[in-house]
Amino acid sequence: MLSYFVPRGIHRVEETVKQSRFIATVAHTPARDDAKIFISQIRDEFSDATHNCRAFVAGPPGSTDQIGMSDDGEPHGTAGRPLLNMLLHSGVGEVSVVVTRYFGGIRLGTGGLVRAYSGMVRKALSTLNIKEKIISVCVSVTVNYSNISAFRHMAKLYEAKIRKETYATDASFILELPEEKAEAFRVSMLNLNNGETTIKKI
Repeated sequence: MLSYFVPRGIHRVEETVKQSRFIATVAHTPARDDAKIFISQIRDEFSDATHNCRAFVAGPPGSTDQIGMSDDGEPHGTAGRPLLNMLLHSGVGEVSVVVTRYFGGIRLGTGGLVRAYSGMVRKALSTLNIKEKIISVCVSVTVNYSNISAFRHMAKLYEAKIRKETYATDASFILELPEEKAEAFRVSMLNLNNGETTIKKI
């Protein structure tokens, strides 16, 4: 996977189901710790709610390496698992959701709860503003001074960003570029400098 979609920011939707107020809040959370911080913030914001059920996928879409969920007092399997399943099949990565519920006096039953929580995530994801995340790699490149101008031009062509420059006997650079372009860039650089360029993935 060379790129995938992630939330552009925090997004919120609200709906009333049989007098219970449901609020779904979605956010971009690249790592497990980011997800925990976001969840804590929403729980603090809605500290008077009956439930703050949540789930997160801290990784690419569908990845189960770093996931989490909680029913937060709802019957087991009626909130956290449905939320997580919706996230895992959404095609969006690095995402967390908290669905807040203010109980309105009418019990929904286990099936009703699953439908309500799943529906809130579906509604939030359908209007979510997303952006593409490009998977990048870092490489170190050493060139002689006569090729610096050509090197900079080549780096621009391959959308490489120079993160560090060092000048000694030769010029050395640390670059970040899209993973899908890394091999073509390596070949082009070797051709540019007659095979004398040193390129290492870091």
